[in-house]
Amino acid sequence: MTLKKTHKRKKSGRMLGRGAGSCGWGARKKHKKAGHRGGVGMSGTGKRADQKKTLVIKLYGNDYFGKQGVTSRGTERDKRKRISLMTIERNLETFGKKSGDKWEINLEDYKILGNEKVKNKLFIKAKEASKSAIESVKSAGGEISLPKEE
Repeated sequence: MTLKKTHKRKKSGRMLGRGAGSCGWGARKKHKKAGHRGGVGMSGTGKRADQKKTLVIKLYGNDYFGKQGVTSRGTERDKRKRISLMTIERNLETFGKKSGDKWEINLEDYKILGNEKVKNKLFIKAKEASKSAIESVKSAGGEISLPKEE
């Protein structure tokens, strides 16, 4: 006489919908096979550890590490455009036109900075200019014209 083995249900079938069977993944059906496991994310890596450093730098750049500081919401950043005389002299063809022996440059949105020695005669139209910039342009025979303040 041979004994016939009784069929035993699989554990996954018995644990269906019984809390422990879901093991923290919601319904059992959502986590039976290889799919739906998701990633681990950034948990446990810490901010300054090396575990995922290459990945972090690739995704977020170097700004992820270190302190970035706190700025109050009321603080407004100074967004005025500024340019130095040295930059203007190096890129004269880009910024202005030559008429005779002088250069006419239109930078109406900019503040002109710098106390570098100027070699060319520059006639610059600007929004603002520092005292040292005005002096060095005048000493080279040029001029910075600013809008008249009322």
